[in-house]
This record gives sequence, structure tokens and C-alpha cells, in this order.
Amino acid sequence: MPDTPTVPAPDLTPAPPSAPDAGNDHRGRVRSCFGSRLRLRLRLWLRLRPRLRLCSRLRLRRSVLVPLTAAAVLVAGTGGWYAAGGGRSTVGPAPAGGPEEAVAPLAASMHLPWPREGQASVAVEGIGSLGTRGEQRPVPIASVTKVMTAYVILKDHPMRADAPGATVVADRRAADESYSSVETTAPVIAGREYTQRRLLELMMVPSGNNVARMLARWDAGDEKAFVAKMNRAAAGLGMRATTYTGVSGMEASTRSTAADQLRLARAAMKDPVFRQVVATASVTAPGVGVTFRNTNKLLGRDGVIGLKTGSSTPAGGNLVWATTQEVAGVSRLVLGVVLHQRAGTTPAEGSAAAHEASRALITAIRAELPAAAKRA
Repeated sequence: MPDTPTVPAPDLTPAPPSAPDAGNDHRGRVRSCFGSRLRLRLRLWLRLRPRLRLCSRLRLRRSVLVPLTAAAVLVAGTGGWYAAGGGRSTVGPAPAGGPEEAVAPLAASMHLPWPREGQASVAVEGIGSLGTRGEQRPVPIASVTKVMTAYVILKDHPMRADAPGATVVADRRAADESYSSVETTAPVIAGREYTQRRLLELMMVPSGNNVARMLARWDAGDEKAFVAKMNRAAAGLGMRATTYTGVSGMEASTRSTAADQLRLARAAMKDPVFRQVVATASVTAPGVGVTFRNTNKLLGRDGVIGLKTGSSTPAGGNLVWATTQEVAGVSRLVLGVVLHQRAGTTPAEGSAAAHEASRALITAIRAELPAAAKRA
């Protein structure tokens, strides 16, 4: 950049007096006027010089800040997925087509007992991912499907915490499907009114397939239209490896990955009603008097506050779980997904394996996370 040119100061020495003829008097007035203007310009230039230099610096700074501001906007547009320039991730849904969440630095110092088969993924709210294990290929997820069913129902029919929600009349089909030897169901009576909350509990706690299908028909008119909503919601959450073909999980063609189901769990647990439903230990079917305990056997132990089980012969055992742990004086939500445990065996054997693998992860995380956070 060239140096600022130096402006020579004008000669302000007054001219010697001359004879007072008309010509000299005119020339004197011209010199006097010219000198006054020069002195005024000089004073103005000296006064404005620092400001001109400041403007030059500001123009240069603006040329640098504009692209940086644009980059910041792009980072903010990812929904808080990455901190600008940091690389550390936060818990929250990623945009469709966005990058996978980076593993939190403290995870390197933790020795977690990852399951030897299937796949798993864990994240801590406000800290980030603790890692993902196993080949992230789509596998059947059985009744874990109902997490998305509940998520869409609550998106379409929002509820206040502790409120009963809308009123739903049970249809004949749901009543006829109440008792089955080939799938998990919950008893409902045709023509009876049920609250939205109670139906969500009957779907999530004992994993009533017939209730899931009834809620889908109530919401979208038919199950096919509701499945389309589920897939649109999955795409919106960036669940690129997930395909829903039914609302209950009976279909082995409904497939997903641990990483994708973790994305969904994070989004669903932001809804206080969803959190209340999946933390329900037991539910009684109205008009029937039958009480069901939550299929999640870890609920209420080691800080576990949910979330959803799922098991079948093709899917094996699956468990999405949520627990809490205090880290540096702050209660953190820890979410985990374990899929495809002992696939090909009985649903009971697969479920037991998923519970065992999840319990091992939860115990280790709760024991090691506070110390790992201090070291990080």
C-alpha cells in the first residue's frame, strides 16, 4: 500500500508592502484571498487526516468481516450442530444431509463396554457424542418404531405437560385387535372415549401395536398416510438411513440405524409430554382393569427415565434408553441406542441381550463421565 503523500505547506509569509496603485492593490487582494483559502484548506486537511486513516482501516476490516459473517451464518444454519471453529458438537438434531456429530474429546479417556454385536450410539446433552459402534447399516428395529409414531402424533396434536390431550374414540378394528398371540397389544373397547395421553401410554408402556395403528388412523385417516408422515419427519431430522413401512414395528422392512434413532430420541425428548409418557412405570387399561408394567426393565434404576424397547426374531433385541447424570454440578441427559442384539433368536433372548448391553453402558458412563469431564 503506497505511503500517504506529503502535502507541502504553503508559504504564508506576508508580501512586503507596495505602492497603492490600482494594479498592486488588486493583486494584493488576490494574494490575500488565495492565502486565506490555502490556510483554511490546510487546517481542514490536518484536522481530517486522522479520520481519513480510520476510514481506510475500517474499509479494510469490513472486507475481512463480510466473509467471516457469512461463514458464521452458515454455521448457525446447521441448527447448533457444530460450534464455529471448534469442532465440538452439541446435542440436537442435525439437518438432512448434514455431517455426523463429532465425538466429544472427553470420550477418548472413557473405556465404555460397547456391545460386541449389532450397533450402538450414545450422546450426552450439552457435551456431545460418546461414540458409535458397529456397522451403521439399516436393520429392523421392531417396536422402537413407536418412538417415531409418538413423535409425529405429538407434533400434529401438541399437548401441555400433565394435560390429558384430545379425546379419541376407539374404533372396532382396534378393539378386535386387542388380544393377539402373535404381537403385543393393549385392550381397548370399541366406541369408548380415551384421552390422547392414555393411548400414548398404552402404545409406549406395554407396546400396544393395535393402539399405534388406531392413533395413526385417527391422525391421518389411514395408516399409509401416517407412514408417509413418519418418513417425512425422519428426513427432516436427517435420518438418512431410515425407512418406515409401518407404524408399530411389526414389519421387518422398517429399518434404521443406532445413529439415526439417537437423532430421533434427542428430538422426541425435548417434548415434556413425551418424556412423561416414556417415564411411566405402569398403566391401567380403562374399562378393563388390566395393569401393564413398562417393558423397559431398566426404568427407575441408575437414573433411567425411559425410553423404548423393541424385539423380534429378525430385529433381535433393541433398546433406546435415557438416563441422567450430574456433571460438574449440572444434571445431564444421556441418551443411548442399542440395536440388533442376538438377531435370529427368540424375542425374549434378544430383549435380554439388549437390556444387558444397555445396562453395562449406562453403569460405565455414570461412573466415568464426571471424572472424564474434569480431565477434559
